Amino acid sequence: MAKKEATKKTENGNGGAAASANGEAPSLSVLTQYVKDFSFENPNSPNSLLPKEKQPEINININVNANPMSETDFEVILHLEAKAGQGKDMVFNVDLSYAGIFRLVNIPDEAKHPAILIECPRLLFPFARQIVSDATRNGGFPPLMIDPVDFARLYQSRMAQAQQASEAAQAKS
Repeated sequence: MAKKEATKKTENGNGGAAASANGEAPSLSVLTQYVKDFSFENPNSPNSLLPKEKQPEINININVNANPMSETDFEVILHLEAKAGQGKDMVFNVDLSYAGIFRLVNIPDEAKHPAILIECPRLLFPFARQIVSDATRNGGFPPLMIDPVDFARLYQSRMAQAQQASEAAQAKS
């Protein structure tokens, strides 16, 4: 009788089959995600909640940072800050650091950095966006729906800035 070879598969967090530990398939897994820091300010309430003639100016800043935890695990922090104001008066300020711990397995070294700073925040963004929306709504304002973010473009811009800073530092030497 011929002996059948069995291949061992394990379930990943997304319900799909992942390659065994000695397999070569690259994988990016979300181990956990959480609010690291959160603040909502409505400093001029209740006056800020009264009807206004014009919409307030809203400035949104987005930043991504990562901290290695082990050879395969990384904490990725998506920082969203949204400030709304009319002139010098602040209407509201939302400051959120939303993080996740991600495991990268069998990903080539040259692809790790982009995976960490593009794909990981892309996975975190919908959850962070919902927190900001709920906070502004609960603060008495219409929900702030942040437009989708192109994390690849954000990453490319950040890398270009780092290269310019490096070239400027070398020119001064």
